[in-house]
Amino acid sequence: MNLPLASILNPSALPSGGGDSDAFSTLFGHVVPHQGLLPILHQPTELFGLPIYNIQFFQILSILAIFLVFRTIAKDIQSNGGGRFSRVFAGWTNFIREEMVQPYLGEHHGRILLPLFLSIFFFIAFMNLFGLVPGGATATGSVWTNAALATVSFSCMVVGGMVVQGPIAFWKNLIPHGVMLPLIPLMFVVEIMGLVVKPIALTIRLFANMTGGHLVLLAFMGLIFYFGTNMGTAAGFAILPLGFGMSVFMMIIESFVALIQAYIFTLLSIIFVGMCLHPDH
Repeated sequence: MNLPLASILNPSALPSGGGDSDAFSTLFGHVVPHQGLLPILHQPTELFGLPIYNIQFFQILSILAIFLVFRTIAKDIQSNGGGRFSRVFAGWTNFIREEMVQPYLGEHHGRILLPLFLSIFFFIAFMNLFGLVPGGATATGSVWTNAALATVSFSCMVVGGMVVQGPIAFWKNLIPHGVMLPLIPLMFVVEIMGLVVKPIALTIRLFANMTGGHLVLLAFMGLIFYFGTNMGTAAGFAILPLGFGMSVFMMIIESFVALIQAYIFTLLSIIFVGMCLHPDH
């Protein structure tokens, strides 16, 4: 694609017709975060001198959705009411507590950290799902969003490990017991690298899965415009059933991926934190 970087970062600046790559470039450009307060407005927006990006709109929307959804669920479950909607989210909450948090963190630490991991799971899930809404943007398609979430998990690993084990014992227990004395400095460096790599892996995994799925979806949609622009209207209509059908199929797959990736990120965070809190396990 022989297009300037500014055009890719700002989809509205891309040419609207002609050229082999315009359709794909225009579609793919929407995956990249760009300045603008609302999804339909791509004009640069600032607040107190800081740039505002479209993904921040959906981050705030995800937080509001969490408060809105869980506003009455506890009361509904206690009163045996609320209908299927409340039971679905209560079921997810119970699953995260019983099958993810407590098995790896234990009852005591699990009860303390449960609100954190519930927040991480539903925050990621709502951001992923809002990215499937027409005109929406997937905030987890930004490596910076995922890095911030991974930093929270990493902080919980290090700080939690030092609080539970003790500041000195935490760093001491990074080295496996029984290692020969000459190998201790090397093993300490290796273990530090392993500790740092964990949040990096969380960041890249979520970013790659969410971005890759959207690129495949937009590639199928782009085929329709590509054939219609470069091979005539008849060719565009001929490829329409295939492009549309595959796009719908990818939307269904992406709906599952949105929840699966939230589950994987949260589960790995729980496992990593549990390794730091309970190194003997």
